[in-house]
Amino acid sequence: MSERSNDFGRKSITPKCKKLHPRVDLTPMVNVSFLLIIFFILTSFLSRPNIMDLGMPGGSNCGGDIICGFGSGGSRVVTILIGKDNRIVTYSGNLFNPLEEPKLLTSVKNALRKELLKKSNLVVSQTGDPKKGLIVIIKPSKESNYGNLVDVLDEMAIVKVPTYAVVDITTEEELLVNK
Repeated sequence: MSERSNDFGRKSITPKCKKLHPRVDLTPMVNVSFLLIIFFILTSFLSRPNIMDLGMPGGSNCGGDIICGFGSGGSRVVTILIGKDNRIVTYSGNLFNPLEEPKLLTSVKNALRKELLKKSNLVVSQTGDPKKGLIVIIKPSKESNYGNLVDVLDEMAIVKVPTYAVVDITTEEELLVNK
């Protein structure tokens, strides 16, 4: 508000300059800054990437035996070989002494999901402990594409396989998947 002085009806001989006191209202600036802060916090929260935990093994000196480190739990181990042209081969146990013959899966998602569910239910019924579930070893070949590996990892999350790892493929297994 402006401030007036009382001149008691007299006019001043010399006109006095008005002293303007500049006043900047920062209320709109504060409002805009808080809206921007809220906007950036909200967008950073909504744009978080969805990731899946993947435990990659360190260097392993197991040789050709895939069940080293699993002890007598060879019946719990399923190996998935990923080859070119969407070829997926699965086998249980050791490659040279498998518990069942290697299977070639045609449709990646449906056939693999059915196979993993069947094996997982079998292992849980054999062990009687859901914590001692299926162990899956995923071995992509050099000719396989990244999309097939992601599909297989998605199937691990869907079937809720407790333990799985992505390891390098051996030459014998590469010959098996490329037959």
